[in-house]
This record gives sequence, C-alpha cells and structure tokens, in this order.
Amino acid sequence: MSAIDFSDPATIAFLTDALTAAGVVGLEISRPDGQLRIVISGEGGARIGSSEATPRASGSAPVVVKAPLAGYFCAEHPAAALTPQNLPRSVSDADVLGFVSLGHVLLPLRAGQSGVLTRLLAEPGALVSFGDPLFEIELPS
Repeated sequence: MSAIDFSDPATIAFLTDALTAAGVVGLEISRPDGQLRIVISGEGGARIGSSEATPRASGSAPVVVKAPLAGYFCAEHPAAALTPQNLPRSVSDADVLGFVSLGHVLLPLRAGQSGVLTRLLAEPGALVSFGDPLFEIELPS
C-alpha cells in the first residue's frame, strides 16, 4: 500500500467532499512531520488546518512562514484591491501575511512571530505544496 500524499490539493478536496457526503464533522491526521485537520461546518463548508513540526528559531536566524497545506498562494486577500506589499515592514505574531486558497477554502497565513517581514518567497498565484516557504521574518535581537 502506498502512502497518501496529504500535500496534494486534489487529495484534500476529495477527503473534504467525502467527509461532507458521509455526514462526518471532522478528521484529524497526525504524522511525525505534521498534522492535517479538516472540520466540516454546519452549512457544508469546511475549515482546513495544518501544521508542520518545525523547531523554534534560535538567535538571529530568520523565521520562515511555510504553507500549512497545498493550494494557491495569495499575498493579499483575493477580494481586496491589488496593492503592492511594501517590504520590509514590521509585523506582529497575529498579523495575516497572506492566504492559501484551496477550492472554496481560504486559509489565512499568520506571522506567528513578531519581527520584520523581509522577503516574499513565493510568487502570488503560484501552486504551493505543504511546507513550501512563503515568507521570511527577521526576529528582533
């Protein structure tokens, strides 16, 4: 039996559709390299969350914000007017830096660390896989 690729958008969409059709309210898959969680809302929509096991940054090394699931990378909210990202800029740990879009699901990407957002590591609109680097944040010294 081959391993299921949980970074594949088609696999995640299939799982979401199957859970919705079966009336299941959610699914969580944990592996040593990360976690995938799909929660079906009451109106047939879904929330998909994912985390990757990564060590905390030490010293002055930059923190890399990675894609929590496979999908299309959006540097801005798709409904927002297009405004260029001015870099570098200060961010707090709760700031939304961008989004990953998968079908009707739009997952916000939070900074997770306060610091200076220095680099955009993926092209807006690009198809990204689970764990792909998207942003780089310099931590304060």
